[in-house]
Amino acid sequence: MNNNPIGILDSGVGGLTVLKAIAKELPDESFVYIGDSANTPYGSKSKEEICARTSKLVDFLISKQVKLIVVACNSSTVSCLEELRKEYPDMPFIGTVPVIKTAAAVSKNRRIGVLSTTTTAKSDYQKRLIEEFASDCTVFSHGSDDLVPLIERGKERSEEMTHVLTKVLKPFQEEGIDALVLGCTHFPFVEDQMQDIMGKDVQLLDSGGAIARQVRRVLEQNNSLAGEHPQTISIFTTGSIDIPKKLLQDTFGNKAVEYGTYAYEYNN
Repeated sequence: MNNNPIGILDSGVGGLTVLKAIAKELPDESFVYIGDSANTPYGSKSKEEICARTSKLVDFLISKQVKLIVVACNSSTVSCLEELRKEYPDMPFIGTVPVIKTAAAVSKNRRIGVLSTTTTAKSDYQKRLIEEFASDCTVFSHGSDDLVPLIERGKERSEEMTHVLTKVLKPFQEEGIDALVLGCTHFPFVEDQMQDIMGKDVQLLDSGGAIARQVRRVLEQNNSLAGEHPQTISIFTTGSIDIPKKLLQDTFGNKAVEYGTYAYEYNN
């Protein structure tokens, strides 16, 4: 038993979708979340910068005495997850990758799409996932860094977002896919709009549930599930706290959530 919190990091507010999924799977656990909204998106940054910034977030979470860290950012995962495990050998890490295996399993016409950030779309990590789990499918992979900034500015239901989504999703519509992988943790915040555009015959798939189940498995293996204790939820950001508050207001009801800001020095 371990009542220390679970740490979750992301380039911004996207990882809040993962927090929701884990909190649903493990309602007795406490959480510390850190989003680097002042420096989002990570998808257009170099691997070196992504890794350096991600390490700063890891250090912050370790200072909060977390028992496990979820890298709730596809770009950070494909860029530096293995490096993080080597740099912090005593900390369990769980990464976030597109659920390509699931998409291949549910697709009926064997035509699937993967929408991610530019970094994730170009990564060898994603290419290996496609080769390993979807070799019998025609896979259409597309990277876009246009959606994350709008979500970070609280414009997930704006006309501007509708315009961008229509443009970004058009290639997938033209290819006749029946399963679309949401390869960025920000994207579930606009899943309803995506579904409206793609139509009811296309299944949208995100990583939240799979990550939550993996967190449970690792905590069980380490005998680190929380016992009975007061749950705490702390949300920190390097940007404005207004957007995280807005995105979480319907998630935890009357449960007390602590919000704060975090600043760090970054040297190129």
